[in-house]
Amino acid sequence: MMNPTREEIKQILDQAKKIAIVGLSDNPNRTSYMIGEALIAAGYEIIPINPTINEVFGIKALKSLKELNEPVDIINVFRREEFLVGVAKEAAETEAKVFWCQSGLEDEEAYNIAKSAGMTVIMDRCIKVEHAITRSK
Repeated sequence: MMNPTREEIKQILDQAKKIAIVGLSDNPNRTSYMIGEALIAAGYEIIPINPTINEVFGIKALKSLKELNEPVDIINVFRREEFLVGVAKEAAETEAKVFWCQSGLEDEEAYNIAKSAGMTVIMDRCIKVEHAITRSK
């Protein structure tokens, strides 16, 4: 498993407009909420994916990636590692270009599924941190 270079990550973040966040919480104390908020502040459109909430940031949540009815550029994942393979399988059925797993999340099978579907795969990296780093260059 190899992540793209910082320059490639910068290009991904520069070109992306819409990000589906799998596991986005409506609890302001959760990391996914804070990162969702930061992505909105940075100008991205987000789509919450979480079967346990109705909405967050005034945006209706979808139960799964299968409910996506519009293309997204990045699928950003906040689910425990044991769920990554299932999320990667759903992601592979979308038109998303990037499968991004947050810090602490890595799974070789999920990586291979997304890669085989033609997606760029980023694992164990925080999208908010990467956005800040690539903006400072």
